[in-house]
Amino acid sequence: MAKISINLATGSFQQEEIIVGIDLGTTNSLVAFIDPDKNPKVINDTGKGLLVPSIVHFNAQGDALVGNEAKEFLITDPSNTIFSVKRLLGRSYKDVASHQDTFSYRIIDDENDSLVKIKAGDKFYTPIELSAEILKELKARAEHALKTPVNRAVITVPAYFNDSQRQATRDAGKLAGLDVLRIVNEPTAASLAYGLGLDPTQQKTIAVYDLGGGTFDVSVLSIQNGIFEVLSTNGNTFLGGDDFDRAIVHYWIDKNKLNKEDLAADSGLMQALRLKAEEAKKALTTQNLFNEKLGEIWCSIDKQTFEQLIAPKVQETINSCKQALIDAKLTIENIDEVVLVGGSTRTPYVKKQVADFFDRAPHDQINPDEVVALGAAIQADILAGNRSDILLLDVTPLSLGIETMGGLMDVIIPRNAKVPTKAGRQYTTSVDGQVNMKISVFQGERDLVQENRKLAEFDLKGIPSMPAGLPKVDINFLLNADGILTVQAVELRSGVKQEIDITPSYGLTDETVEKMLIDSITHAKSDVEQRMLIEARSEGEQLVYTAERFIEKHGTFLTADEIESTNIHILALKEALAKAEKDEILKKADQLNEFTRPFAERVMDVAVSSAMKGKSIDK
Repeated sequence: MAKISINLATGSFQQEEIIVGIDLGTTNSLVAFIDPDKNPKVINDTGKGLLVPSIVHFNAQGDALVGNEAKEFLITDPSNTIFSVKRLLGRSYKDVASHQDTFSYRIIDDENDSLVKIKAGDKFYTPIELSAEILKELKARAEHALKTPVNRAVITVPAYFNDSQRQATRDAGKLAGLDVLRIVNEPTAASLAYGLGLDPTQQKTIAVYDLGGGTFDVSVLSIQNGIFEVLSTNGNTFLGGDDFDRAIVHYWIDKNKLNKEDLAADSGLMQALRLKAEEAKKALTTQNLFNEKLGEIWCSIDKQTFEQLIAPKVQETINSCKQALIDAKLTIENIDEVVLVGGSTRTPYVKKQVADFFDRAPHDQINPDEVVALGAAIQADILAGNRSDILLLDVTPLSLGIETMGGLMDVIIPRNAKVPTKAGRQYTTSVDGQVNMKISVFQGERDLVQENRKLAEFDLKGIPSMPAGLPKVDINFLLNADGILTVQAVELRSGVKQEIDITPSYGLTDETVEKMLIDSITHAKSDVEQRMLIEARSEGEQLVYTAERFIEKHGTFLTADEIESTNIHILALKEALAKAEKDEILKKADQLNEFTRPFAERVMDVAVSSAMKGKSIDK
């Protein structure tokens, strides 16, 4: 017998569970659903506003505040207030090192390719944990507003997100207690919000121009038979409305002849100026002059000056549009529709430049802050089976991945991926001279492979003997329409190759799949905590190994004090590893890294100059 629920907020009958659409944004996030009248609607919980600033603040006790309440601490406690965490999802420190100065909080450099960590107080957080805090807030708001449990969601990501970034977004959803049914490209969601792609007979080529607070991207999509294909994407993950604010701030600094060094030291005043600049930018959307005071600083700017200041940045976005068309092998004439996404597209100058470039008026009728979330809600409605006119492609019921160091499951094809599908990831060795690599394939949603279902195992033999980290092993999963999974491992430097065919779904009942999914949500928090500890331990052990080898190899370049102090730090890290406390391990690893960095760089300089001696460089 089917269960029927009544939504207390609307008084209407509804399905027992609502699947929501979530736009997890760099600057703001929001959640939407399909209302009883079959219209997508953004959730506004008890007057808190539609947008949830993607900001997390940690107090002295390590408790998290999210959204508007956290925003206030950008000025009063910037080092413990994390913003723009989406930029760090699925990234290593090397990926973001050149942009460290744009963050007021500390990103840990552990000198390897592992994912970044952020320090707040005495604790270390991953971007997955921080994103989960934002998603928990969205989940709580949705449940409060809809008066019904919200456990399933569609989450959007930029079209350029790679496999690692998509998986990190899924993991964040899982940690927030959400079963993530689908990761959808933001331009696809925006197109759906305008009804593009809902008609299976429609064939169109669409350009989606997305200018948010901190990021810009343009995507060219082809829609055929209700299937969206990304033909090209281009942009800049460090360009957005924040740059408009920064241009205004610098204009005011010069105009008021303020001392830049004093301002750099006063992060509170700089944040206050930035917030005032944001206010001015918004005001200039509808008026020609903004004229206010911040303490003794005159904050005055007119629309013409503002447009001159932002013109170079807007031109950068137009250059990206040109490149996206070149990459898609198309011209402006091939583009049928242009869709605007992101709050910064409200700026009249931006809108005009886009219209002029594409030679057509862009779609801007839907609130550009909401359009992606509304599209995600439509996708959720399709997945819920509420739109009988739309064909759903077959999907894989459980995630497929391999075992990595410490018995962790690294997902390569996530559950609900459309089939046929292909995905891959690159790995390396963890021990010097390693010539074989065992590849164990698992199916399931838990972070530890021991909780998942083992499908197969094989050895990649004959890897050339090299130092740890040098071999590059590509592992590719190809899942065909019949559910046959082909796993292929290739060492790229030598061409050594091995592959195996597996039938992943054999012997699995619907009840087994359902139990595995429920277990993954129930144990999400403990699973992630275990994963974090295992990863911290693996990194710590690797660092001990590297540091000891460094002293052994380069001891002649170091002073006795440097060697003694390094050994003390190594011992402290070993003691932390024995205690198995994640934050303690990361703290001691960070201290060892910080202490050894100066003379490690010195030794490197000596080695380079020695290698270059007597060698000429051809001009």
